[in-house]
Amino acid sequence: MHIALSLDEQERVLALFQQKNVAKRTLLLQPGEIDRYLYFVKKGCLRMYYADKDGVEHNIGFYPENWWACDNVSFFKQKPAANAIQALEDSEVYSISLSQLEKLFAEVPKFERFIRILIQNGFDLYQQRITSNLSKTAEERYLEFRKRYPGLESRIAQKHIATYLGITPAFLSMMRKEKQL
Repeated sequence: MHIALSLDEQERVLALFQQKNVAKRTLLLQPGEIDRYLYFVKKGCLRMYYADKDGVEHNIGFYPENWWACDNVSFFKQKPAANAIQALEDSEVYSISLSQLEKLFAEVPKFERFIRILIQNGFDLYQQRITSNLSKTAEERYLEFRKRYPGLESRIAQKHIATYLGITPAFLSMMRKEKQL
């Protein structure tokens, strides 16, 4: 964790989050909706994806245990989302609304710093991903995926990994076979 909280502060933080069990394939956010919640994944895995005009899904990111998920632009600016968030596994998440988060910032100012650091780290990952997609081979991107998300490969469908990498599932399968990855 990026901040140290007293017991009282920890209790205040936990009191503002809502626990929710989410079934596999449940959409937590659909394109066009305003993202009402910031999610912390305690168990399971979520994904964020964009569906193009032909309905082809492009995975933007995966959020397994101990990751935070939301469409930042939609959540913080209260604008309709271009992306969707879906559970890839039965998941247990903790959520907080923007109004509750603002209340938390007022009650526990250290938590605002924590969220700022999360957003900075997320933006760093996003920039790395764009640069990687522009400059690296499919194999290099796959190796980065495995490093960023250890163990996730065995939990989610190959088609989701392939769309994240910008390749077809058949090419991913062939690449893995050839390189014994």
